[in-house]
Amino acid sequence: MIEVDNIHKSFGEFHVLKGISTTFEQGKTNLIIGQSGSGKTVFLKCLLGLFEPEEGSIIYDGDRYADLNKADRRELRQNMGMVFQGSALFDSLTVEGNVTFPLEMFTNQSKGEMKDRVDAVLERVNLIDAHKKFPAEISGGMQKRVAIARAIVMNPNFLFCDEPNSGLDPKTAILIDNLIQEITQEYNITTVINTHDMNSVMEIGQKILFLKDGLKAWEGTNKEIFKTDNQAVTDFVYSSELFKKVRQMYIEERN
Repeated sequence: MIEVDNIHKSFGEFHVLKGISTTFEQGKTNLIIGQSGSGKTVFLKCLLGLFEPEEGSIIYDGDRYADLNKADRRELRQNMGMVFQGSALFDSLTVEGNVTFPLEMFTNQSKGEMKDRVDAVLERVNLIDAHKKFPAEISGGMQKRVAIARAIVMNPNFLFCDEPNSGLDPKTAILIDNLIQEITQEYNITTVINTHDMNSVMEIGQKILFLKDGLKAWEGTNKEIFKTDNQAVTDFVYSSELFKKVRQMYIEERN
């Protein structure tokens, strides 16, 4: 679980995060949504420990980040898996090499132990025969699955995903969404996803945090988002005709 209490983050005179408080629950897919400039990326970087808020606190499974010493912060970061927007794979390494990389950097496992772990996570993301391929030789969807495998190879307590569906076709995006949700539940991870994809919101939004101008404008589930009268949320969610029709269908069914 991650507990966020009244965090503020500024860059010079630019006040980006303005007192955000929320909780991200373990074993659930927690989504952060909002327009460009709403503070999503800065908020995610605060959660990752890349930015430290001037005010407020972030607590990871009971440990307040501000109270941790350098060694404890390093250990916490090793308990975080990250799926980057562009996958961020090493082009010069094979799929197996990319997934092995964190184990080589942060553990003292033997080569046999590392191979067993890499085989297990690649099998979990349905990449059984891709070990020796290079990123350029596989599809965008497969690259995302490699990125997910690398993110979970250290068996983290926290998984962060920045626009995991960016650049994917709708069918592949749904597969990645489902994979992230399955892994979250199976590994009982606290997963936080930064996204603008409304399909992701509707498919896997067990907890949704909507940011606007650096403030928490709304939070709830993908079921509750249809019921809200929050104007900022409805303007964002139903900016497309498709979701306007979905909302109307929901209202008609309720009546």
